[in-house]
Amino acid sequence: MDNEVKEFLAALQKKLVSIDYIKTEDIPNIGLYMDQVTTFMDEQLEACKRYEDDKILTKTMINNYAKNNLLPAPEKKKYSKEHVLTLLFIYYFKNLLSINDIQSLLNPLTEHYFGNKAGFNMEDVYNEVFNLESTESEKLLKDLGKKYALSRETFRKFPENDQEFLQNFSFICLLSYDVYIKKMIIESVIDNINSQNSKTNKKENSKKESSKKDTV
Repeated sequence: MDNEVKEFLAALQKKLVSIDYIKTEDIPNIGLYMDQVTTFMDEQLEACKRYEDDKILTKTMINNYAKNNLLPAPEKKKYSKEHVLTLLFIYYFKNLLSINDIQSLLNPLTEHYFGNKAGFNMEDVYNEVFNLESTESEKLLKDLGKKYALSRETFRKFPENDQEFLQNFSFICLLSYDVYIKKMIIESVIDNINSQNSKTNKKENSKKESSKKDTV
């Protein structure tokens, strides 16, 4: 493997380690006030910041999430461990998906698993998803290594002074296309979820109407 590609992968692996997902055992089991939630998120996700003064989560953001039915209301102004887990899902989704799409994904989760003490809960859902992280990280590194190496082979006939920028541009285009396709797939899956939910709701409403007529 070319030394340049090796250096790129080594730097990328170091970055991936620094932005490792938050483990459920690292989240306090006690209720947190708003300031404590924002402080916790800032500390845990600091490596995800692009610029030093970037805000991971603010009071306004949390209030807006609650207003848009993305986040269940706190209990006596305190946010539980499940609130924090829900906020983490929102954080990972918000740069990629619309508010409506995030609602379509999170509302069924919070409805069935938030505060569920009789069976599976939000912590179980979170762990099930992020336990795949180590395996997927290895696959991601290999895929990115291939794309980076491929980009280094482009623009070889262009002026030498321009090649580094153009090859970086090529790499960004490869990644952007990958993200674009995956985003389209995500939106398609969400549309299918919404369609199924709509059919289910129509059936339930039809049954209710039929039941009303039978009792009249």
